[in-house]
Amino acid sequence: MDVLVLSLAEKSGDSCGSGCGGCNAVCATPRTPVLACADALREGGAEVETVQAGSDQEIDAVLARFDGPARADGLTWPAFRDDLRLVIATATDGQLRAVVRRMVRRWAPPPSKRPADLDPTRTVPDLPPLAILPLDPDNSMDLAAQLGLPRTPAEVAKAVLVGHSRRLDLLRNDSGSVTLDGALLGGADDNGAAVPWRGRVEVDDNVLSEGEELILACAIGNGGGYAEFDGLRLLADPDPTDGRVEVAVAVPVVVKQRFKGTRVRVEVRRARGRAVSVLPREGELQFLDDGVAGATSRKRSWWTEAGAWAVYAD
Repeated sequence: MDVLVLSLAEKSGDSCGSGCGGCNAVCATPRTPVLACADALREGGAEVETVQAGSDQEIDAVLARFDGPARADGLTWPAFRDDLRLVIATATDGQLRAVVRRMVRRWAPPPSKRPADLDPTRTVPDLPPLAILPLDPDNSMDLAAQLGLPRTPAEVAKAVLVGHSRRLDLLRNDSGSVTLDGALLGGADDNGAAVPWRGRVEVDDNVLSEGEELILACAIGNGGGYAEFDGLRLLADPDPTDGRVEVAVAVPVVVKQRFKGTRVRVEVRRARGRAVSVLPREGELQFLDDGVAGATSRKRSWWTEAGAWAVYAD
């Protein structure tokens, strides 16, 4: 068995540099987890190659080794080989997302060339499984921890060698990227307090906000990374295997109290569905998507690709 252990160099794709969430300190240190995992894989009989990619093109060169044979329709399609496996060493969820994003861009067919053997509910074929090697094993908030995946180099190596995998849902979005865990829309001030905004939020045919009232936060959950905001429970039960996205908006509501004036309570509205769209009413809307910061003044949509990607598990 051949195993590729891929780590991302500083400022690779959209995962590092600006918006990486502070991974540069980890990127600059000797990557002992990578060396330890490689040693454990070799002890298990695997041939190991370690690669550090510093650009999308270098990530693509690694993924090209997982291309399947030529197809009659000319599409590039992934292969599922027992003799070749992939480990992604990640300092942040944004780095993992950068690799999966390149997988989707490599193997998703254009709408005009949609093949008959593609699942009718999907826009991307099944992606080859990968293992996640956390470079910060003490981070209990990353996606690997949420999924209960192996965290130490030895445990990751064992999962790769055994080859058991779990398929997970993937969120694609209309900006050309993907979301593995979730997104939180809405900014915060210097004290960490939410900055209210207005926008229309729809989940399938369910409208959570028409765009007239203030919103404190909107969480889009495939996983549970954004289940809470400022001590408030937003997502009730995010599940990355149910084929649906869970969406929640937190709206301040003024309540009149007899003889006591008024008070403000926060109402959380939730819905589940296959797709969600958010249209800011005015100005730029700040957001975090898999830990990567961004902003949009236009309509942004996410949709579910059920079971599109997979991870090696115990």
